[in-house]
Order: sequence, then structure tokens, then C-alpha cells
Amino acid sequence: MRSRFCRPWIFAALLSAAICYAPARSAGAQDSEVLLPDQSAAKAKQIIRQAIAALGGPAYLNVHDVTCTGNLGQFDHSGQLSGFEKFVDYSEPPSKDRTENLPQHNEIQIFNGDEGWTLDRGGVSDEPATLVAEFQGNLKKNLNNILRHRINEPDMDISYAGPDIVELKQVDWVQLIDSDDRTIRIAFDQATHLPIQETVQTRDPQFHAPMTEVDYFSLYYDENGIQTPKQIMRERNGMKTYQVFFDKCEYNTGLEDSFFTKQSLDERWAKMPNHEKYHDKNKKDKNSDASSDTSLNN
Repeated sequence: MRSRFCRPWIFAALLSAAICYAPARSAGAQDSEVLLPDQSAAKAKQIIRQAIAALGGPAYLNVHDVTCTGNLGQFDHSGQLSGFEKFVDYSEPPSKDRTENLPQHNEIQIFNGDEGWTLDRGGVSDEPATLVAEFQGNLKKNLNNILRHRINEPDMDISYAGPDIVELKQVDWVQLIDSDDRTIRIAFDQATHLPIQETVQTRDPQFHAPMTEVDYFSLYYDENGIQTPKQIMRERNGMKTYQVFFDKCEYNTGLEDSFFTKQSLDERWAKMPNHEKYHDKNKKDKNSDASSDTSLNN
């Protein structure tokens, strides 16, 4: 499949030399000097509880599946638009995701836990192990997965990182450090309590160099009682990598587990017209060098 999606909550990204916000760091440092560790953790958890309530409370926490349609713009290393396409993304948080191109539905990518498959004009094939590993790494950084599940991990260190101004809004930063020493910072709007930015500091899986990814969430709207961003943008080491514009997201439409299996792709392949297929026994896996930005909105 030509494009890779980073759910963006997928569905991803969500969402990178580092973009440094000195005021946030200095503010966080000053607040950490005032607050004792237990006080800092308590304040951070209170901010997270307020955010979950603002996002929809029980409705947000109990999402079974998400279906989103939208447009994805991808950018190359020079910052130029390198691709633009329409997609539909189906997901069962936190570990099942299926992305299809529109309107043809003839390029499909599925990830299901530690497995992954793709369908294109050459048929159905397994995703490379590197892309599956990248998908699993993206799940660790996914904002919704963090707020719904990861904050309860016993080894997750949570602290208040201070106030700041982000996107012309007063925010509170919360910092999380997981058992893999991945540092995640989330900016919550003080007025709405909604998350508007996530910064993740980790290491490039291939070259092990420090890497910073920044996701921006904007244009929230109410969908079945759940606050949903219509736009997500990701930067990696200071360069924009993609921007997603969602037309619509629907929750709890009754997606079945079988929808996220290799068998479902085999069945789709069998129904595809012959003129949409090609048969090349020596086809190389064109995905081996691709970048996987999956789960835009899990």
C-alpha cells in the first residue's frame, strides 16, 4: 500500500530535532520545585481526569470501535507535499486497525496486535516485521490509548510539568515517562481541558538517534457525546510529516473482530475485478522500506 497512516487516533499520530518549548520546560521546572512528587502526581492525575471528562467521560472510555473518513496529506523531507489521498479507517482500540483507500477500496492495510497484512493489486501479503513493530510502537504513543489505558500502568511515572502558552491558549503540561524511558508530554487547554498537543521523545528505531514527534489536535466537535478532533498534524524532528482532515468519525458501529483478519482480505481479493489485479510471481514486497504511520484515531 503506497501510504501509511498514523492514527492518527489511527486514528495517529498520533503524532516531531526537536521542537523545544523553553517556556514550558522552565515553567515545569519551577513548578516541580514547588510541588512535592506526590503533589505533582496528584495534580497531573486531576488534569487527566478533567480531560477524560471533557472528552466524553464514560462514553469516551468505553469506545468499542471507530470508523473515520478523511483526507491525508503527506510531506517529504523538504517539507513539500508528496502525496494526498482520501481514506476510511476502521479501528478497535487499542490494537486493531484497518485502513482502505477511497473510493476504490483496492488498497487495504490491516494490523491486529502482533500481526499485519496488506492487500493491493498483487494480492494479499504479510506486512514486514519492521512495520508491525512500528505499529506496536505507535500504539505506545497513541494519545487515546494513553488516556484510556496506559495511565494505569504500574510503572508509568506521571507528573505536572507546569503552565504554558501553546497555540495562543493557556495550557497545563502533564509529563509521563513509561518503563521504556519514553517521555510523553501532553498540553491540556485550561479552558476546555481538551488535549491540544502531544510531544513524544524517544529514539529512532533504526538509527537509535534521539527523536521528537509532535502531534497537534484541533477543531474539536461533538460526535455521539465524544469530543473528536477534525484535524491532526504531526511533525517529526521539526519537519511536518503528515496532516489529516477528518470528514466524519463514527463510534460503536458494531465492527466485528473478523473484519481485522487476513481472511477478510482474502475474501476482498476474491471479489475484486480482474482488471484491478495483476499477477507477478516475482513481485517484491514494496512495503519493506515504507514508513508505517498507523492508528490515526484509536
